[in-house]
Amino acid sequence: MGEPERSAGDPLQEAPAAQPEPPVLTTPSADGVRDFFVGSEGLRPGWSLFLYLGIGTVVFFLLSSLTRFIPARGAGTLLQTFFTELVLVIASLLPAGGMAAIERKPFGVYGLPWRGVFGKPFWAGLAWGILALSVLMLLMRGAGVFFFGDLALHGARAFKFAAFWGAYFLLVGFFEEFTFRGYTQFTLARGIGFWPAALMLSSVFGGVHLQNPGEAWVGALCAGLIGLFFCFTLRRTGSLWFAAGMHASWDWGESYLYSVPDSGGMVTSHLLNSSFHGSRWLTGGSVGPEGSVLVFVVIALMWVVFDRVYPATKTAELRYTRQVGTPAPF
Repeated sequence: MGEPERSAGDPLQEAPAAQPEPPVLTTPSADGVRDFFVGSEGLRPGWSLFLYLGIGTVVFFLLSSLTRFIPARGAGTLLQTFFTELVLVIASLLPAGGMAAIERKPFGVYGLPWRGVFGKPFWAGLAWGILALSVLMLLMRGAGVFFFGDLALHGARAFKFAAFWGAYFLLVGFFEEFTFRGYTQFTLARGIGFWPAALMLSSVFGGVHLQNPGEAWVGALCAGLIGLFFCFTLRRTGSLWFAAGMHASWDWGESYLYSVPDSGGMVTSHLLNSSFHGSRWLTGGSVGPEGSVLVFVVIALMWVVFDRVYPATKTAELRYTRQVGTPAPF
């Protein structure tokens, strides 16, 4: 028997199969792409750091290639050393100038305001560096492990090399302070806050010292703690001028004035024929004074005295934290 016919209104009448909806193709909106790179405070901190480090690396490799034109013999060796440090300074400062234009900020917010160029904080830092190091060397002399010896240089040569190493370590101070506590500290603090950024960068600063020949973990720890102290001076003074001056004079005092190893390295043409005798824990061994346990006594004194001389009520600290702003996502 055949199927009965169904009328149009018959509920058993089969409905035509539904056609699938065509897929909707979506593309990222311009706002979405922009939000990936830019936040409420401008270019996101992660991208800022990426650009800064990338540009700095390119600048360094381009300029350092010029060292091949300096003869690597006699005085040329010292000139190569000086020029390499100058290139490092340029490679740290020049990209920050470009980032200041991109981020529409004055260059001074990164720690080196023009109004403080070689001003009172810088000279105070120079004095602090020599004084703190001298306290350390006198402690070591009192412990009977350090001896000054006699003069290795005399007359005009002593002044000539004092000036050369003074200029060189001034470059070292500016490079290391701006690289680890200038643009990077300011930008990282925008993302995670001042002290977390200070701890992270000071740890890196200490770790980098382990790459130096003759360095040891005690010296690297000392470098990290001194780096953290320099962050403290940045927050209290509002700039890196104090830290740059202290860093330069500390290194100059170690390498030239007291003629001892600095983070495992010795410079040529230093002032004294000084020497160490005794336990490595007190002398620092191949690291130098920064590897001695006595250095931690000096670092603790530096924190206490600086806290008294530069109290937290100074307006510089508030000004610096306002410039950094509220931490924003990377």
